[in-house]
Amino acid sequence: MAVQRIQKGDTVVVISGKDKGKTGKVMRLFKDDDKVIVETYFDESVSGLKVGSPVEFRGVPLGQVTEITISARVYQQHVSLDDRRAYIVVRAQLQGLAAEEAAANLADYIKRGLRFQTQLAGITGQLYLSLDFLDPAKYPGLPFDWKPDYPYIPSAPSLVNEIIANAQGFITSLDEVNLRQLVHDLNRLVVSLDDRASKVPVEQLANEVIEVLKAAHGAVDQVNKLLTTVPIDQTVKNLQKASAQLDRLLGNPALETVPKDISVMTGRLKRIAESGELESIARNLNQTLARAEAILSNNQYDIRAAIEDLRVTADNLRTLTEQAKRYPAGLIFGAPPPRLQLPQENK
Repeated sequence: MAVQRIQKGDTVVVISGKDKGKTGKVMRLFKDDDKVIVETYFDESVSGLKVGSPVEFRGVPLGQVTEITISARVYQQHVSLDDRRAYIVVRAQLQGLAAEEAAANLADYIKRGLRFQTQLAGITGQLYLSLDFLDPAKYPGLPFDWKPDYPYIPSAPSLVNEIIANAQGFITSLDEVNLRQLVHDLNRLVVSLDDRASKVPVEQLANEVIEVLKAAHGAVDQVNKLLTTVPIDQTVKNLQKASAQLDRLLGNPALETVPKDISVMTGRLKRIAESGELESIARNLNQTLARAEAILSNNQYDIRAAIEDLRVTADNLRTLTEQAKRYPAGLIFGAPPPRLQLPQENK
């Protein structure tokens, strides 16, 4: 059976179950009627923080500062000056914080990074005490060797003091720089640069630059003349015509059959080569040439005599032809008649 309880103020009454009628106290972290004093320590200036300054948790009012003192006054009265911490002890009263719960859980909150930090309230310059969770590894808290009179919450440096410390460190580093030596080195550098600049042949460089510019200008003029004289329009037209002819040639359907015909022809040649017909034809040609050479070598004399007879016959025919031209009748009837001498010739 479920246990049912009702709460009356800070008292809880059990109204069901085996513990029916029993009462108990409510344990809460925040209670309106509780007030807890806590303290923290700073090793930096808290100028601007006053008794009565507010304490806030992420902007929510939580209490006020009740005491600002030094550690030597409350914890180190009998410690030598050389061994004193010289911390600023700030105590604050937090309202609405249950003392028992705070004591039980405060160590947990501190491990999670609960820290006090001074903050500026707007542009007035007045400080207030801020309570928030920060990086515990970065802000571990200040070391001390006494037992605090009140629950202790570590502190973290304020952002303003961190900025001032960084600025002071920067100024200190500037003080450590040998400014006189730096100025001397800069002067030497300026003198050296001035000397180098004075040795530069400015006039010669200027003349060379002018010559380069003239050459560049001449080259530009030649390019312009070349572009104006070249028949670019006609060239473009020729290119267009050639492109159109190429398009027509490529668009000719006959081109589509050319690869097929070449493929067929290649196949046929391949089949002929693989069948051995070409080797047979070559062997037959070699045999025929050998036979012709043997015939010619065996009848070489007869062939030469026949050629000589043909030459003589040709000469006789040429002579006969000449005679037929001069005396055709002699070719038919024989020799020509004797020549008659007239009486006038004897005288």
